[in-house]
Amino acid sequence: MSTPRRRHSPAVYRRRRLAVLLVLIVIVAGVWLLIARPWQGKADDTAPTDAVAQPLLPAVSDSTQPTPEPTDSGLPVPGATPGATPGATTGTQPTPAPTGSAKPCSTDDIAVTAVTDKTAYATGVDPKLSIELTNNGKNPCTLNVGTSQQVFTITSGDDTWWRSTDCQTEPSDMVVVLQAGQKVSSAQPITWDRTRSSVATCDAKNRPHAPGGGATYRLSVTIGGISSHDEAAFQLY
Repeated sequence: MSTPRRRHSPAVYRRRRLAVLLVLIVIVAGVWLLIARPWQGKADDTAPTDAVAQPLLPAVSDSTQPTPEPTDSGLPVPGATPGATPGATTGTQPTPAPTGSAKPCSTDDIAVTAVTDKTAYATGVDPKLSIELTNNGKNPCTLNVGTSQQVFTITSGDDTWWRSTDCQTEPSDMVVVLQAGQKVSSAQPITWDRTRSSVATCDAKNRPHAPGGGATYRLSVTIGGISSHDEAAFQLY
């Protein structure tokens, strides 16, 4: 004779139904999260904003164009000079603007600074060179900042190792208006490959390389006929 099956208490059935209900809730919540993805909106709200770029000098244009204001384009870069890798300028062409009553900049108003990206370079690392200038005058003034007016010179003691104009091609003029107190700099630096420049070795493939080992070199710059007040010293290893 078989033993009658024992019936569970009502509490057991309630617990089973509750467990099934919880599983259904978890499944529905998971489907909703996959569709709605609420975390994306929060991530977008906390994303960092881009930093505001410093005003830069305009890119090269024809000297026949009207005098432009400096824009976010970048300082004209001396082109096709062996030993230097020009950095591409960024941004759009300058916006033409009338000169008004602006007069040519004087050496008393403009401060020119030679800039290197480091003060010491390990073996195999090439120096990056830039120009920075500031109108310390009380009035706007005009200055030719084209590649025809830029000179980068690297020396070691009394020995001139490299000059950007030795093998420069297609120099251009670019007259801009610098507002009072305005500070502008190169959009992209040019890179010196540590070789000696000369007008006689522009096409040479085996130009002498500057010694390292902690040797000290100095960068000076000139733009628009105004020279840097100080030289930027750096070491090569």
